[in-house]
Amino acid sequence: MVGDCVAKDSYPDGNITWYRNGQVLLPVDGVVNVEWWKEKNSTSGLHNMRSTLEYMSTKEDINAQFSCAVIYYIPNALATMESDPAVFDIYYPTEKVTIHVQSPKKTIKEGDNITLKCIGNGNPPPEEFLFFLPGQEEGIRSSSAYHITDIKRNATGDYKCSLLNKIMIASTMVTVHYLDLSLTPSGEIIKQVGDSLSVSCIPSASKNVSVTWMKNQKILAQPSFSNLQYRDSGIYECETSLMEVDGLRRKKTLRLTVEGKPRIKLSKKTNADGKSKTILYEVDGFPKPEVQCVRLGNDLYLNKTEETTLSNGKYSAKIIISPEENVTIICSAENKLGREVHSLNVSASDNNDHAKLIVGIVVGLLLAALVAGLAYWIYIKKSGSTSKHVGKELGNTEENKKLEENNHKSEA
Repeated sequence: MVGDCVAKDSYPDGNITWYRNGQVLLPVDGVVNVEWWKEKNSTSGLHNMRSTLEYMSTKEDINAQFSCAVIYYIPNALATMESDPAVFDIYYPTEKVTIHVQSPKKTIKEGDNITLKCIGNGNPPPEEFLFFLPGQEEGIRSSSAYHITDIKRNATGDYKCSLLNKIMIASTMVTVHYLDLSLTPSGEIIKQVGDSLSVSCIPSASKNVSVTWMKNQKILAQPSFSNLQYRDSGIYECETSLMEVDGLRRKKTLRLTVEGKPRIKLSKKTNADGKSKTILYEVDGFPKPEVQCVRLGNDLYLNKTEETTLSNGKYSAKIIISPEENVTIICSAENKLGREVHSLNVSASDNNDHAKLIVGIVVGLLLAALVAGLAYWIYIKKSGSTSKHVGKELGNTEENKKLEENNHKSEA
């Protein structure tokens, strides 16, 4: 029985019609049954009408609006009056249950909080269910919502719920994502120059992931150290992430320091002014060696220029000197691992090489001129003696000729 519709005191009489959601309800055997009654007041002459509706409801009738209306004729028109609509509760048992996961994010990672929601489609809906966790045969009695906090990776599996009578079981798969990263070795590592170092970075995750290496904020390939050098020192980072899972990222750090004993090398060159010399030293080692240079004999430290950083942990600096005599420069490099000393002989004569070359040329030219003059003088002296002897012989010959002529004349 849905309702009883009554229309009173109309004239003339009319007809009562039933509606469902604004659509006319017509009688259908076993589904819709409508009955009518009419009566006329003998005193007033007015009409009273009454109709009842019996209706076989279904789940589709939830929130359906039922109403009735009376229609009667007046001269040249129709008059209508409608009732207020009525909504009825439709009850039916649960025929299906469903389960789903309520999470603030699309994916679930280790440490998240989730809620399992179990729903039955009956009206009224069931208020209690049994929840079955992965690997458990006994259900946990709970309301329609089952909360799990700080979920762990081993909670991955098939979750189920059912009515209390364990029929109509629903299930859903829950995957708890996780990401671990193991770096060996890690932290602060100190090695010696020339040592080898094996480094491994291994991820463990709910899905396949790749590893990215960085050194001093720059991407590089998997590092391998078979012969460590000073340039290998730095901060190495191994990083990996699950792109599908928001916020799931791991990073490990290795701080590598390569140490070594000091090594120093000395060299020299003459400057363009020809008077001064530049002593150049190159040194490597770590911790950074302290370098001191002295002139042998007076043990005074020599001033050096600002150090210049070279490749692979090397440093260099210059010392400018103008020695007036031959000197020996001694330089030492020292750190906590050791000390190395080297010396360099600097000749004062080397400072006047250009002047000596000019003097040498001049002296050579003077010697050559002297030798040439001496040779010429000897030659002249020899030439004069020969001329006098020849003239003497010529004079004697002429005198003999004159004597012979005089003798001829006398004879004649």
